[in-house]
Amino acid sequence: MRQKNFCAWGWADTAATRDEIRALEWAVGPMLGIKSFDVTPSPRPEEFKLRAPRLSAPASLAPLLSFDHNERLSHCYGQSFADLARVLARDCPNPPDAVAFPRNESDVAHILDFCANTGAVAIPYGGGTSVVGGIEAPPAADCAITIDLRQLNGMLEVDTVSRTARIQGGTRGPDIEQQLKPHGLTLRHFMQSWEFSTLGGWIATRSGGHFASLATHIDDVVESIRAVAPAGIYESRRLPASGAGPSPDRMLIGSEGILGVITEAWVRVHKQPVFRQSVSVRFADFIAGAAAVRAISQAGLYPANCRLLEAQEAAYTSTATQGALLVLSFESADHPVDAWMARALQLAAEAGGVWDAAELADKESHRGGAAGEWRAKFLRMPYFIEPLAARGIMATTFESAITWDRFNDFRENVIAATRRAVKEITGSEGSLTCRLTHIYADGPAPYFTLIAALDKRKMLEQYVEIKRAALDALVAHGGTVTHHHAVGREHRSQYDRQRPELFAQALRAAKRVFDPKAILNPGVLIDP
Repeated sequence: MRQKNFCAWGWADTAATRDEIRALEWAVGPMLGIKSFDVTPSPRPEEFKLRAPRLSAPASLAPLLSFDHNERLSHCYGQSFADLARVLARDCPNPPDAVAFPRNESDVAHILDFCANTGAVAIPYGGGTSVVGGIEAPPAADCAITIDLRQLNGMLEVDTVSRTARIQGGTRGPDIEQQLKPHGLTLRHFMQSWEFSTLGGWIATRSGGHFASLATHIDDVVESIRAVAPAGIYESRRLPASGAGPSPDRMLIGSEGILGVITEAWVRVHKQPVFRQSVSVRFADFIAGAAAVRAISQAGLYPANCRLLEAQEAAYTSTATQGALLVLSFESADHPVDAWMARALQLAAEAGGVWDAAELADKESHRGGAAGEWRAKFLRMPYFIEPLAARGIMATTFESAITWDRFNDFRENVIAATRRAVKEITGSEGSLTCRLTHIYADGPAPYFTLIAALDKRKMLEQYVEIKRAALDALVAHGGTVTHHHAVGREHRSQYDRQRPELFAQALRAAKRVFDPKAILNPGVLIDP
Protein backbone atom coordinates (compact mmCIF):
# COMPACT_ATOMS: atom_id res chain seq x y z
CA MET A 1 0.00 0.00 0.00
CA ARG A 2 1.12 3.56 -0.66
CA GLN A 3 2.52 5.00 2.56
CA LYS A 4 1.62 8.33 4.12
CA ASN A 5 4.35 10.37 5.71
CA PHE A 6 3.98 9.69 9.43
CA CYS A 7 5.49 13.00 10.54
CA ALA A 8 4.41 15.45 7.84
CA TRP A 9 1.81 16.13 5.18
CA GLY A 10 0.83 13.73 2.44
CA TRP A 11 2.32 10.72 0.76
CA ALA A 12 5.90 9.79 1.57
CA ASP A 13 6.75 9.55 -2.14
CA THR A 14 5.51 13.09 -2.92
CA ALA A 15 7.36 15.00 -0.19
CA ALA A 16 9.03 18.30 -1.05
CA THR A 17 11.98 17.71 -3.38
CA ARG A 18 15.49 19.03 -2.85
CA ASP A 19 14.97 21.61 -5.60
CA GLU A 20 11.67 22.75 -4.05
CA ILE A 21 13.30 23.11 -0.65
CA ARG A 22 16.20 25.08 -2.13
CA ALA A 23 13.75 27.42 -3.87
CA LEU A 24 11.85 27.75 -0.59
CA GLU A 25 15.03 28.78 1.23
CA TRP A 26 15.86 31.35 -1.45
CA ALA A 27 12.37 32.84 -1.15
CA VAL A 28 11.95 32.80 2.63
CA GLY A 29 15.51 33.54 3.75
CA PRO A 30 15.72 37.13 2.42
CA MET A 31 12.15 37.84 3.50
CA LEU A 32 12.98 36.93 7.12
CA GLY A 33 16.59 38.11 7.10
CA ILE A 34 18.01 34.60 7.43
CA LYS A 35 21.35 33.92 5.72
CA SER A 36 21.77 30.25 6.65
CA PHE A 37 19.53 27.55 8.05
CA ASP A 38 19.96 25.15 10.95
CA VAL A 39 18.01 22.12 9.76
CA THR A 40 16.54 19.55 12.13
CA PRO A 41 16.60 16.15 10.37
CA SER A 42 13.25 14.49 9.76
CA PRO A 43 12.66 11.88 12.44
CA ARG A 44 12.41 8.14 11.93
CA PRO A 45 9.62 6.15 13.62
CA GLU A 46 12.10 4.18 15.72
CA GLU A 47 13.36 7.41 17.33
CA PHE A 48 10.11 7.74 19.27
CA LYS A 49 9.78 5.90 22.56
CA LEU A 50 6.07 5.40 23.12
CA ARG A 51 4.51 4.65 26.47
CA ALA A 52 3.46 1.01 26.75
CA PRO A 53 -0.25 0.37 26.08
CA ARG A 54 -2.33 0.63 29.22
CA LEU A 55 -5.01 -1.80 28.14
CA SER A 56 -5.41 -5.38 27.05
CA ALA A 57 -8.05 -6.28 24.51
CA PRO A 58 -10.68 -8.96 25.01
CA ALA A 59 -10.66 -11.73 22.44
CA SER A 60 -13.73 -10.29 20.73
CA LEU A 61 -11.89 -7.02 20.01
CA ALA A 62 -8.52 -8.50 19.09
CA PRO A 63 -9.20 -8.49 15.31
CA LEU A 64 -10.09 -4.78 15.44
CA LEU A 65 -7.27 -3.36 17.57
CA SER A 66 -3.67 -2.64 16.67
CA PHE A 67 -0.91 -2.00 19.20
CA ASP A 68 1.68 -1.55 16.45
CA HIS A 69 4.29 1.14 17.19
CA ASN A 70 3.95 2.85 13.81
CA GLU A 71 0.15 2.84 13.88
CA ARG A 72 0.06 4.37 17.35
CA LEU A 73 2.69 6.93 16.38
CA SER A 74 0.92 8.01 13.19
CA HIS A 75 -2.30 8.60 15.17
CA CYS A 76 -0.67 10.78 17.85
CA TYR A 77 -1.16 14.13 16.17
CA GLY A 78 -2.74 15.93 13.24
CA GLN A 79 -1.15 18.46 10.88
CA SER A 80 -0.94 21.76 12.78
CA PHE A 81 2.37 23.56 13.27
CA ALA A 82 2.18 22.55 16.94
CA ASP A 83 2.00 18.91 15.88
CA LEU A 84 5.04 19.33 13.62
CA ALA A 85 7.00 21.06 16.38
CA ARG A 86 6.38 18.11 18.68
CA VAL A 87 7.26 15.61 16.00
CA LEU A 88 10.55 17.36 15.20
CA ALA A 89 11.32 17.29 18.93
CA ARG A 90 10.68 13.51 18.85
CA ASP A 91 8.02 14.18 21.48
CA CYS A 92 4.92 12.02 21.69
CA PRO A 93 4.08 11.85 25.41
CA ASN A 94 0.42 10.92 25.00
CA PRO A 95 -0.05 8.35 22.22
CA PRO A 96 -3.25 6.34 21.88
CA ASP A 97 -2.95 3.04 23.67
CA ALA A 98 -4.42 1.26 20.67
CA VAL A 99 -5.82 2.05 17.23
CA ALA A 100 -9.14 0.43 16.30
CA PHE A 101 -10.14 -0.34 12.71
CA PRO A 102 -13.87 -1.12 12.71
CA ARG A 103 -15.28 -2.84 9.63
CA ASN A 104 -18.92 -1.90 10.18
CA GLU A 105 -21.28 -0.17 12.59
CA SER A 106 -21.45 -3.21 14.87
CA ASP A 107 -17.70 -3.01 15.33
CA VAL A 108 -17.97 0.70 16.16
CA ALA A 109 -20.66 -0.01 18.77
CA HIS A 110 -18.57 -2.84 20.23
CA ILE A 111 -15.53 -0.55 20.59
CA LEU A 112 -17.60 2.21 22.20
CA ASP A 113 -19.11 -0.29 24.66
CA PHE A 114 -15.62 -1.44 25.60
CA CYS A 115 -14.52 2.15 26.18
CA ALA A 116 -17.59 2.94 28.25
CA ASN A 117 -17.08 -0.15 30.43
CA THR A 118 -13.37 0.41 30.97
CA GLY A 119 -13.21 4.20 31.13
CA ALA A 120 -11.09 4.47 27.99
CA VAL A 121 -11.39 7.62 25.88
CA ALA A 122 -12.51 7.14 22.25
CA ILE A 123 -11.11 9.46 19.56
CA PRO A 124 -12.85 9.28 16.14
CA TYR A 125 -10.31 9.57 13.31
CA GLY A 126 -10.94 10.21 9.61
CA GLY A 127 -7.96 11.26 7.52
CA GLY A 128 -5.83 12.75 10.30
CA THR A 129 -5.67 16.20 8.68
CA SER A 130 -6.85 18.25 11.67
CA VAL A 131 -4.89 21.50 12.08
CA VAL A 132 -6.48 22.45 15.41
CA GLY A 133 -5.59 19.56 17.72
CA GLY A 134 -8.89 17.79 17.17
CA ILE A 135 -7.76 14.15 17.05
CA GLU A 136 -5.31 13.71 19.92
CA ALA A 137 -6.12 12.11 23.23
CA PRO A 138 -6.39 14.50 26.19
CA PRO A 139 -3.36 14.29 28.50
CA ALA A 140 -5.52 13.47 31.52
CA ALA A 141 -7.02 10.34 29.93
CA ASP A 142 -6.22 7.12 31.77
CA CYS A 143 -6.45 5.21 28.51
CA ALA A 144 -7.28 6.12 24.90
CA ILE A 145 -8.35 4.29 21.75
CA THR A 146 -8.29 6.01 18.37
CA ILE A 147 -11.11 4.78 16.11
CA ASP A 148 -9.81 4.92 12.53
CA LEU A 149 -12.68 4.67 10.01
CA ARG A 150 -10.60 3.84 6.92
CA GLN A 151 -12.44 0.53 6.42
CA LEU A 152 -15.84 2.24 6.28
CA ASN A 153 -14.95 3.43 2.82
CA GLY A 154 -17.46 3.08 0.04
CA MET A 155 -20.37 4.35 -2.02
CA LEU A 156 -23.44 2.49 -0.77
CA GLU A 157 -26.12 3.96 -3.06
CA VAL A 158 -26.46 6.55 -5.82
CA ASP A 159 -29.85 8.11 -6.51
CA THR A 160 -29.47 9.62 -9.98
CA VAL A 161 -33.08 10.87 -9.94
CA SER A 162 -32.68 12.99 -6.79
CA ARG A 163 -28.95 13.45 -7.41
CA THR A 164 -27.90 12.20 -4.01
CA ALA A 165 -25.53 9.51 -2.81
CA ARG A 166 -25.19 7.45 0.35
CA ILE A 167 -21.53 7.30 1.31
CA GLN A 168 -19.68 5.78 4.28
CA GLY A 169 -17.99 8.15 6.70
CA GLY A 170 -14.44 6.90 6.17
CA THR A 171 -14.45 7.53 2.42
CA ARG A 172 -11.71 9.90 1.26
CA GLY A 173 -12.25 12.68 -1.28
CA PRO A 174 -10.60 10.97 -4.30
CA ASP A 175 -12.56 7.75 -3.67
CA ILE A 176 -15.83 9.68 -3.54
CA GLU A 177 -15.15 11.35 -6.88
CA GLN A 178 -13.91 8.13 -8.48
CA GLN A 179 -17.07 6.26 -7.49
CA LEU A 180 -19.36 9.09 -8.61
CA LYS A 181 -17.63 9.57 -11.96
CA PRO A 182 -19.28 6.61 -13.77
CA HIS A 183 -22.63 8.26 -13.01
CA GLY A 184 -21.47 11.59 -14.45
CA LEU A 185 -21.72 13.10 -10.97
CA THR A 186 -19.50 14.95 -8.52
CA LEU A 187 -19.82 15.92 -4.86
CA ARG A 188 -18.09 19.23 -5.67
CA HIS A 189 -16.64 19.55 -2.16
CA PHE A 190 -12.92 20.17 -2.59
CA MET A 191 -10.41 21.66 -0.17
CA GLN A 192 -6.66 21.63 0.35
CA SER A 193 -6.87 18.42 2.42
CA TRP A 194 -9.26 16.75 -0.03
CA GLU A 195 -6.83 13.99 -1.05
CA PHE A 196 -6.57 12.65 2.52
CA SER A 197 -9.64 13.79 4.46
CA THR A 198 -12.94 11.92 4.69
CA LEU A 199 -16.66 12.59 4.41
CA GLY A 200 -17.21 11.86 8.10
CA GLY A 201 -14.38 14.23 8.99
CA TRP A 202 -15.84 16.96 6.78
CA ILE A 203 -19.20 16.65 8.52
CA ALA A 204 -17.74 16.45 12.03
CA THR A 205 -15.57 19.54 11.48
CA ARG A 206 -18.10 21.52 9.43
CA SER A 207 -15.60 21.82 6.60
CA GLY A 208 -15.56 24.42 3.86
CA GLY A 209 -14.91 23.43 0.27
CA HIS A 210 -12.82 25.15 -2.37
CA PHE A 211 -15.77 26.86 -4.07
CA ALA A 212 -16.38 30.47 -3.18
CA SER A 213 -20.17 30.68 -3.15
CA LEU A 214 -23.39 28.66 -2.92
CA ALA A 215 -22.47 25.26 -1.38
CA THR A 216 -19.41 26.55 0.43
CA HIS A 217 -19.79 24.41 3.57
CA ILE A 218 -20.61 20.76 4.13
CA ASP A 219 -23.84 22.02 5.76
CA ASP A 220 -25.15 22.73 2.26
CA VAL A 221 -24.23 19.25 1.04
CA VAL A 222 -25.67 16.96 3.73
CA GLU A 223 -29.13 15.46 3.24
CA SER A 224 -29.08 13.11 6.24
CA ILE A 225 -26.58 11.61 8.68
CA ARG A 226 -26.18 8.29 10.46
CA ALA A 227 -23.91 7.88 13.47
CA VAL A 228 -23.13 5.46 16.27
CA ALA A 229 -23.18 7.06 19.72
CA PRO A 230 -22.49 5.33 23.04
CA ALA A 231 -26.23 5.68 23.73
CA GLY A 232 -27.29 4.13 20.40
CA ILE A 233 -27.80 4.77 16.68
CA TYR A 234 -28.62 8.30 15.53
CA GLU A 235 -30.10 8.72 12.06
CA SER A 236 -31.86 11.73 10.59
CA ARG A 237 -34.59 11.42 7.98
CA ARG A 238 -33.51 11.82 4.36
CA LEU A 239 -35.23 15.01 3.14
CA PRO A 240 -34.45 17.92 0.80
CA ALA A 241 -35.64 20.34 3.49
CA SER A 242 -37.76 20.42 6.60
CA GLY A 243 -39.36 23.00 8.87
CA ALA A 244 -39.92 20.50 11.68
CA GLY A 245 -38.06 22.04 14.58
CA PRO A 246 -34.29 22.42 14.90
CA SER A 247 -32.46 20.28 12.33
CA PRO A 248 -31.27 16.87 13.60
CA ASP A 249 -28.43 17.05 11.08
CA ARG A 250 -27.13 20.26 12.63
CA MET A 251 -26.62 18.40 15.89
CA LEU A 252 -23.83 16.37 14.29
CA ILE A 253 -22.51 18.84 11.70
CA GLY A 254 -19.59 20.48 13.49
CA SER A 255 -19.83 18.18 16.54
CA GLU A 256 -16.13 17.23 16.18
CA GLY A 257 -16.55 13.69 17.42
CA ILE A 258 -18.01 14.48 20.85
CA LEU A 259 -21.51 13.07 20.22
CA GLY A 260 -21.02 10.05 17.98
CA VAL A 261 -19.02 8.37 15.25
CA ILE A 262 -20.39 9.36 11.83
CA THR A 263 -20.63 6.16 9.82
CA GLU A 264 -22.51 7.30 6.71
CA ALA A 265 -24.46 10.15 5.16
CA TRP A 266 -26.69 10.95 2.22
CA VAL A 267 -25.20 13.91 0.38
CA ARG A 268 -26.28 16.09 -2.54
CA VAL A 269 -24.27 15.56 -5.71
CA HIS A 270 -24.12 17.38 -9.04
CA LYS A 271 -23.60 16.70 -12.71
CA GLN A 272 -20.03 17.16 -13.85
CA PRO A 273 -19.53 20.74 -15.11
CA VAL A 274 -18.95 21.12 -18.85
CA PHE A 275 -18.98 24.91 -19.17
CA ARG A 276 -16.09 26.74 -17.50
CA GLN A 277 -14.47 30.13 -17.73
CA SER A 278 -11.65 31.61 -15.65
CA VAL A 279 -9.64 34.81 -15.62
CA SER A 280 -7.25 36.68 -13.34
CA VAL A 281 -8.17 40.28 -12.53
CA ARG A 282 -5.59 42.74 -11.20
CA PHE A 283 -6.33 45.69 -8.92
CA ALA A 284 -4.29 48.62 -7.69
CA ASP A 285 -4.66 47.44 -4.09
CA PHE A 286 -6.46 44.92 -1.90
CA ILE A 287 -9.21 47.32 -0.81
CA ALA A 288 -10.19 48.00 -4.43
CA GLY A 289 -10.26 44.26 -5.08
CA ALA A 290 -12.42 43.70 -1.98
CA ALA A 291 -14.92 46.29 -3.28
CA ALA A 292 -15.20 44.30 -6.51
CA VAL A 293 -15.64 41.05 -4.60
CA ARG A 294 -18.43 42.58 -2.52
CA ALA A 295 -20.22 43.80 -5.66
CA ILE A 296 -19.95 40.35 -7.25
CA SER A 297 -21.15 38.60 -4.09
CA GLN A 298 -24.21 40.84 -3.85
CA ALA A 299 -25.12 40.57 -7.54
CA GLY A 300 -26.30 36.96 -7.26
CA LEU A 301 -23.74 35.69 -9.81
CA TYR A 302 -22.35 32.89 -7.60
CA PRO A 303 -18.85 32.34 -9.00
CA ALA A 304 -17.18 28.98 -8.40
CA ASN A 305 -14.01 30.82 -7.43
CA CYS A 306 -13.62 34.41 -6.32
CA ARG A 307 -10.33 34.34 -4.43
CA LEU A 308 -8.67 37.70 -3.79
CA LEU A 309 -4.92 37.60 -3.06
CA GLU A 310 -2.61 40.28 -1.77
CA ALA A 311 0.41 40.91 -3.99
CA GLN A 312 2.77 39.15 -1.60
CA GLU A 313 0.46 36.15 -1.30
CA ALA A 314 0.20 35.89 -5.07
CA ALA A 315 3.98 36.08 -5.25
CA TYR A 316 4.26 32.96 -3.06
CA THR A 317 2.88 31.02 -6.00
CA SER A 318 5.19 32.63 -8.58
CA THR A 319 2.27 34.57 -10.04
CA ALA A 320 3.77 37.91 -11.02
CA THR A 321 1.47 40.76 -10.01
CA GLN A 322 1.28 44.11 -8.32
CA GLY A 323 -1.50 45.36 -6.09
CA ALA A 324 -3.95 42.49 -5.68
CA LEU A 325 -5.00 39.52 -7.80
CA LEU A 326 -8.54 38.15 -8.08
CA VAL A 327 -8.84 34.56 -9.29
CA LEU A 328 -12.33 34.51 -10.79
CA SER A 329 -14.11 31.55 -12.36
CA PHE A 330 -17.58 30.29 -13.24
CA GLU A 331 -18.75 26.80 -14.12
CA SER A 332 -21.99 24.99 -14.94
CA ALA A 333 -23.18 21.56 -16.01
CA ASP A 334 -26.20 23.04 -17.77
CA HIS A 335 -25.47 26.30 -19.60
CA PRO A 336 -22.67 28.56 -20.85
CA VAL A 337 -21.37 30.96 -18.21
CA ASP A 338 -20.24 33.82 -20.48
CA ALA A 339 -23.00 36.20 -19.36
CA TRP A 340 -22.18 35.66 -15.68
CA MET A 341 -18.48 36.24 -16.29
CA ALA A 342 -19.19 39.34 -18.40
CA ARG A 343 -21.30 40.90 -15.65
CA ALA A 344 -18.73 40.04 -12.96
CA LEU A 345 -16.00 41.70 -15.04
CA GLN A 346 -18.16 44.81 -15.46
CA LEU A 347 -18.34 45.04 -11.68
CA ALA A 348 -14.60 44.40 -11.39
CA ALA A 349 -13.86 47.13 -13.94
CA GLU A 350 -15.91 49.61 -11.93
CA ALA A 351 -13.50 48.97 -9.05
CA GLY A 352 -10.47 49.47 -11.31
CA GLY A 353 -9.85 45.85 -12.23
CA VAL A 354 -7.99 44.89 -15.43
CA TRP A 355 -7.46 41.49 -17.06
CA ASP A 356 -5.88 39.78 -20.04
CA ALA A 357 -8.39 39.25 -22.86
CA ALA A 358 -6.35 36.32 -24.19
CA GLU A 359 -6.60 34.49 -20.87
CA LEU A 360 -10.35 35.10 -20.80
CA ALA A 361 -10.74 33.70 -24.34
CA ASP A 362 -8.69 30.58 -23.51
CA LYS A 363 -11.11 27.67 -23.03
CA GLU A 364 -8.53 25.92 -20.83
CA SER A 365 -7.81 29.00 -18.70
CA HIS A 366 -9.15 27.24 -15.62
CA ARG A 367 -6.24 24.78 -15.96
CA GLY A 368 -3.50 27.25 -16.93
CA GLY A 369 -2.63 30.91 -16.63
CA ALA A 370 -2.37 32.70 -13.31
CA ALA A 371 -5.44 30.89 -11.96
CA GLY A 372 -4.13 27.44 -12.86
CA GLU A 373 -0.66 28.25 -11.56
CA TRP A 374 -2.05 29.49 -8.26
CA ARG A 375 -4.25 26.38 -7.88
CA ALA A 376 -1.34 23.99 -8.46
CA LYS A 377 0.86 25.76 -5.92
CA PHE A 378 -2.02 26.02 -3.44
CA LEU A 379 -2.43 22.23 -3.41
CA ARG A 380 1.32 21.76 -3.06
CA MET A 381 1.75 24.22 -0.16
CA PRO A 382 1.11 21.80 2.75
CA TYR A 383 4.15 19.74 1.70
CA PHE A 384 6.39 22.74 2.51
CA ILE A 385 5.29 23.21 6.14
CA GLU A 386 7.52 20.48 7.57
CA PRO A 387 10.71 21.61 5.75
CA LEU A 388 10.06 25.12 7.04
CA ALA A 389 9.45 23.91 10.59
CA ALA A 390 12.70 21.93 10.41
CA ARG A 391 14.42 25.27 9.75
CA GLY A 392 12.74 27.00 12.67
CA ILE A 393 10.23 28.82 10.49
CA MET A 394 6.58 28.89 11.42
CA ALA A 395 4.16 28.78 8.51
CA THR A 396 0.57 28.75 9.69
CA THR A 397 -2.84 30.03 8.73
CA PHE A 398 -5.97 31.21 10.50
CA GLU A 399 -9.25 32.33 9.03
CA SER A 400 -12.48 34.04 9.98
CA ALA A 401 -15.67 35.60 8.60
CA ILE A 402 -16.96 39.12 9.10
CA THR A 403 -19.69 41.34 7.66
CA TRP A 404 -18.76 43.72 4.86
CA ASP A 405 -19.40 46.87 6.89
CA ARG A 406 -16.73 45.85 9.42
CA PHE A 407 -14.27 44.10 7.08
CA ASN A 408 -11.70 46.85 6.44
CA ASP A 409 -11.28 47.71 10.12
CA PHE A 410 -11.32 44.02 11.06
CA ARG A 411 -8.52 43.19 8.63
CA GLU A 412 -6.37 46.11 9.78
CA ASN A 413 -6.87 45.34 13.47
CA VAL A 414 -6.17 41.62 13.15
CA ILE A 415 -3.03 42.25 11.10
CA ALA A 416 -1.81 44.89 13.58
CA ALA A 417 -2.42 42.67 16.63
CA THR A 418 -0.75 39.65 15.05
CA ARG A 419 2.28 41.58 13.82
CA ARG A 420 2.65 43.15 17.25
CA ALA A 421 2.61 39.69 18.86
CA VAL A 422 5.19 38.33 16.40
CA LYS A 423 7.50 41.28 17.11
CA GLU A 424 7.15 41.02 20.89
CA ILE A 425 7.60 37.24 20.98
CA THR A 426 10.28 36.70 18.34
CA GLY A 427 11.95 40.10 18.02
CA SER A 428 11.47 40.02 14.22
CA GLU A 429 8.79 41.15 11.81
CA GLY A 430 7.70 38.02 9.95
CA SER A 431 5.27 38.07 7.04
CA LEU A 432 1.50 38.26 7.31
CA THR A 433 -0.84 38.30 4.32
CA CYS A 434 -4.59 38.13 3.83
CA ARG A 435 -6.75 36.67 1.10
CA LEU A 436 -10.50 36.26 0.68
CA THR A 437 -11.44 32.62 0.13
CA HIS A 438 -15.25 32.48 0.37
CA ILE A 439 -17.84 35.17 -0.28
CA TYR A 440 -21.34 35.80 0.94
CA ALA A 441 -23.72 38.65 0.24
CA ASP A 442 -23.25 39.94 3.78
CA GLY A 443 -19.50 39.38 4.17
CA PRO A 444 -16.27 37.60 3.19
CA ALA A 445 -14.05 34.96 4.77
CA PRO A 446 -10.59 36.54 5.25
CA TYR A 447 -7.81 33.94 5.43
CA PHE A 448 -4.46 34.95 6.94
CA THR A 449 -1.08 33.35 6.23
CA LEU A 450 1.69 33.95 8.76
CA ILE A 451 5.38 33.15 8.29
CA ALA A 452 7.92 33.94 11.02
CA ALA A 453 11.31 32.80 12.28
CA LEU A 454 11.12 31.19 15.73
CA ASP A 455 13.68 30.15 18.33
CA LYS A 456 14.01 26.40 17.78
CA ARG A 457 14.64 25.87 21.51
CA LYS A 458 11.13 27.12 22.31
CA MET A 459 9.39 26.85 18.97
CA LEU A 460 6.19 25.28 20.30
CA GLU A 461 5.78 27.82 23.08
CA GLN A 462 6.29 30.75 20.71
CA TYR A 463 3.82 29.33 18.21
CA VAL A 464 1.17 28.91 20.90
CA GLU A 465 1.60 32.51 22.10
CA ILE A 466 1.45 34.00 18.61
CA LYS A 467 -1.51 31.88 17.54
CA ARG A 468 -3.40 32.78 20.71
CA ALA A 469 -2.87 36.50 20.05
CA ALA A 470 -4.10 36.14 16.47
CA LEU A 471 -7.20 34.18 17.46
CA ASP A 472 -7.96 36.57 20.31
CA ALA A 473 -7.91 39.41 17.76
CA LEU A 474 -10.39 37.59 15.51
CA VAL A 475 -12.94 37.30 18.30
CA ALA A 476 -12.22 40.67 19.92
CA HIS A 477 -12.95 42.49 16.65
CA GLY A 478 -16.23 40.73 15.95
CA GLY A 479 -15.25 37.80 13.70
CA THR A 480 -15.51 34.06 14.17
CA VAL A 481 -12.56 32.11 15.51
CA THR A 482 -12.79 29.79 12.50
CA HIS A 483 -14.59 29.81 9.18
CA HIS A 484 -13.81 26.21 8.19
CA HIS A 485 -10.90 24.75 10.20
CA ALA A 486 -12.97 23.60 13.21
CA VAL A 487 -12.33 24.29 16.90
CA GLY A 488 -10.39 21.32 18.24
CA ARG A 489 -8.20 22.15 21.22
CA GLU A 490 -6.23 25.03 19.69
CA HIS A 491 -9.28 27.27 19.23
CA ARG A 492 -11.14 26.20 22.34
CA SER A 493 -10.64 29.27 24.56
CA GLN A 494 -11.76 31.68 21.83
CA TYR A 495 -14.72 29.44 20.96
CA ASP A 496 -15.82 29.58 24.60
CA ARG A 497 -15.97 33.38 24.31
CA GLN A 498 -17.76 33.35 20.95
CA ARG A 499 -20.68 31.05 21.69
CA PRO A 500 -23.70 31.97 23.86
CA GLU A 501 -23.52 30.47 27.34
CA LEU A 502 -27.03 29.00 27.09
CA PHE A 503 -25.94 27.17 23.93
CA ALA A 504 -22.93 25.77 25.79
CA GLN A 505 -25.27 24.46 28.50
CA ALA A 506 -27.54 22.90 25.88
CA LEU A 507 -24.56 21.25 24.18
CA ARG A 508 -23.40 19.81 27.51
CA ALA A 509 -26.90 18.43 28.07
CA ALA A 510 -26.88 16.83 24.62
CA LYS A 511 -23.46 15.35 25.38
CA ARG A 512 -24.88 13.68 28.50
CA VAL A 513 -27.65 12.08 26.41
CA PHE A 514 -25.49 10.92 23.49
CA ASP A 515 -22.44 9.99 25.56
CA PRO A 516 -23.40 9.44 29.22
CA LYS A 517 -19.87 8.52 30.36
CA ALA A 518 -18.15 11.28 28.35
CA ILE A 519 -15.77 8.96 26.50
CA LEU A 520 -15.92 10.65 23.07
CA ASN A 521 -13.19 13.23 22.40
CA PRO A 522 -13.45 14.89 25.83
CA GLY A 523 -12.23 18.48 25.99
CA VAL A 524 -13.20 19.36 22.43
CA LEU A 525 -15.96 22.01 22.18
CA ILE A 526 -17.00 21.50 25.82
CA ASP A 527 -15.70 19.95 29.02
CA PRO A 528 -17.52 16.80 30.07
